[in-house]
Amino acid sequence: MKVDVEGILASGQRENTDEGVARKLAALSHPARLALLRCLGAKDACCVKDLVGRVGLAQSTVSQHIKILLAAGLVDYQAERQSSRYSLNREGLGSVLGSLDDIVRQVCGDGCCMNSANGKNNSEMMAQSDAAVKTDRIS
Repeated sequence: MKVDVEGILASGQRENTDEGVARKLAALSHPARLALLRCLGAKDACCVKDLVGRVGLAQSTVSQHIKILLAAGLVDYQAERQSSRYSLNREGLGSVLGSLDDIVRQVCGDGCCMNSANGKNNSEMMAQSDAAVKTDRIS
C-alpha cells in the first residue's frame, strides 16, 4: 500500500476523524515502520543512524519511513546540533488505540466481537495489551 505522504503533510490532519485515523493506520501498515516504532519506544530518542543500525535498513529507507511516521503524528522530531533526534509520539499512538477502541465499541457494542479462546472482547484485550506495554516499559 502506497502512503500519500504529501497528502498527509498538506492536510495537516492529525485529529481523530475517520480520514485522520485511516492515515495513521496506513502509516502503521508496513513492517519496517512497526520495527522503527518499537526501537523508538525502547529509547527516549534516536537519530537515523541509530535506527539504521537497529533495523538493518539503508539510511534513505529509514528516513523515508520516518517521514511517513512524522506526517502521521506518530513520531516527533527535534533538531539537535548536526543531527536530528526522533522519538515516539506516545499521545499520537495512544489516539490510534483510542480510535480503534471506539470503532470496536460502536460496531460490537453488545459484545459481538468476542474472542472465543478466552471470552474477552477486543476492547478488553486492547486494554490488557496496553497495560502489558506499560509494565514492560517500567521494567
